[in-house]
Amino acid sequence: MSASFRSTCLAGASILALSATAALSQDAPEPILLDEIVLTATTDTSAQADGYVAGYGQVATKSDTPLAETQQSISVVTGQQIEDQHAQTLGQALNYTAGVLGEPFGADPRFDSPTVRGFEARGSQYVNGLRQLRYMGAPAFETYGVQQVEVLKGPNSSLYGAGSPSGIINQVQKRAQATDVTELGTGYDSNDSGQLFFDVNRAPSDVLSWRLTGIARDSQTQIDELTNQRGYLGAALRYAPNALTTVDLIASYTKDAPISPPGVPFALTGIADGKDLRDDYYGEPSFDDSDREMANVGIEISHELDNGWTLSQGFRVERFDWDYTGHYVNRLTEDGLSVTRGANRQQESTSGLNLDTRLSNRITTGAVTHDLLVGLDIRQYDADTTTEFFFGQPLDWRAPDFGALPLQPAWYVSRSDVTLKQIGIYVQDEISVGNWRGSLALRQDWTEQTGTEVTTGETTLDQSDDALTGRAGLSYVMANGVMPYVSYSTSFDPEIGLDDTTGETLEPTTGKQWELGVKYQPTTFDALFTAAIYDLTQENLVRNLGAGVNRQVGEITSRGLELEATAELTEGWAVRAGYAYNRTEQVGGLEDGLEMPNAPRHLASLWVDRDFGNGIRAGGGLRHIGSRKGDFGNTFDLDSVTLVDLGASYTRGNVEASVNLANLTDEVYLANCGAFGCYYGEGRTLAAKVAYRW
Repeated sequence: MSASFRSTCLAGASILALSATAALSQDAPEPILLDEIVLTATTDTSAQADGYVAGYGQVATKSDTPLAETQQSISVVTGQQIEDQHAQTLGQALNYTAGVLGEPFGADPRFDSPTVRGFEARGSQYVNGLRQLRYMGAPAFETYGVQQVEVLKGPNSSLYGAGSPSGIINQVQKRAQATDVTELGTGYDSNDSGQLFFDVNRAPSDVLSWRLTGIARDSQTQIDELTNQRGYLGAALRYAPNALTTVDLIASYTKDAPISPPGVPFALTGIADGKDLRDDYYGEPSFDDSDREMANVGIEISHELDNGWTLSQGFRVERFDWDYTGHYVNRLTEDGLSVTRGANRQQESTSGLNLDTRLSNRITTGAVTHDLLVGLDIRQYDADTTTEFFFGQPLDWRAPDFGALPLQPAWYVSRSDVTLKQIGIYVQDEISVGNWRGSLALRQDWTEQTGTEVTTGETTLDQSDDALTGRAGLSYVMANGVMPYVSYSTSFDPEIGLDDTTGETLEPTTGKQWELGVKYQPTTFDALFTAAIYDLTQENLVRNLGAGVNRQVGEITSRGLELEATAELTEGWAVRAGYAYNRTEQVGGLEDGLEMPNAPRHLASLWVDRDFGNGIRAGGGLRHIGSRKGDFGNTFDLDSVTLVDLGASYTRGNVEASVNLANLTDEVYLANCGAFGCYYGEGRTLAAKVAYRW
């Protein structure tokens, strides 16, 4: 760590300590109490939302500001919706969220890679308000261990530091509740997937509660070889000795073996039957393998001081190890009879520390109320990675004869040992004057990346970047629940590694967004209606050209309209509906004026659920994915598709049985095409489960 960076860290920590000491006042003579509150405090995320309408989401402001009064678009997927739709991945949970393409790569057991407002969000995924620290795409967090998913659309580095302009996807892990509840269950689907799961919560006293959640799943897909055997264990402990203090201990461990989908050459999709191609596998079963482990331990603490200030702190340590080998497709041979292939091997060993500490208070000066927030955010990410690419051998796509292993030795080898450090100091003021609401947030970040990159030669990385980001909003809350608003926000994200076309260190990705919208929360029933138009710009996008080659390009714009409604109606009806129009454009370079790949102009969804009150619950939905460009050069299009999903459950006593049918009409469609081939969306899948609760 450089002397300047170390000095910045110490200065930031000193500022926070001095602020906290002042807040304690002279009546608290033992500042050693701060050393006991070392690890995490956030606003209360303990209670799970009932139904489909969530009133709370910490992701936008790190405060208790209601969703209906936040001056930026936010969508929340509750645990009830996740259960009713039988969502088993983050992408499936987001399929009915306006402006989000939940599964752009179809079934990929390795990652959750949704797009938000036309931009990839694989680097924008958070767990419990802290960023997942793998920069090559966040590994899939277990959805059964999640109580709600929050999506903030657009930049918000003013509170979170480094992050994608697309927004933030925050997965809130199941927390300990104040009741005794147990769930045991099993499930099975038409792809021969099976699972056993449990969720146990106990509250032995008024001040202590704990929760243990686990699942063992053998995941299968429409491609027989594309499997994942996964085990997950999540633990949560809450200690609340009084009304002023809460301590949450949160941990999880995941071990799985996701196989890489090799894809299909685009040229082949115009020759062969799509329904057959959807089930075909062009890898090598005797070569493709995977072994992955993820572990997270964190603490959240919130303590209200005597003078009204609240000290909050979030801390998590992560460990991620992954060894895998896999195949990818290139093109067809000249005679059109075989698929040319490549192969790769990757070994990763990464770790991360993430600390977010803040002080908050409400101060009233005359007719003006200020909700103040001051914070210090520190993170460190260490990655030791080896990547190898091999020439694969062609495979007859009409009658695959497996066993032709990749040619040795590797034609490309890359080794990196990189450390990224970041420190940020931020301040936020949420202002209320009568019915007017204003918000201002500023953050200064300093980042430093050091280490080595070895390809044809060794490159020493020693780069420091800093950025000032911010957010401003203005709104007016009407008595009937309507709130028009306008906001402006910015972001930046330091990139790790080199531009392989120039040999230069990658510049930070930056973003900015204007948003004009209106929110309506009725006073007569539980609902939230939102509408927004936005103008979002991203600069220094990093493109993966295939085979480990990255190129940093210029400016991308994304403009559009989003409409979303979530409502709990009378007689057990619940509705979630959304529509988004999005237009992306590449500015400058070889693709000037062209659209971004896999960014649909139109996305629409509608899910309707009915609780009949006699133990029967039924729902169904439509998802429309509009046509989009297949590559950066816009040389081909991917067709639009409309999908139908159904779900029903029956509860009698302590037993609940449910059945879900995804893609009812068995539509065959390309979910994505890219440098590593094309990927089909999942076909019709029937899933059933039985749970016993007491």
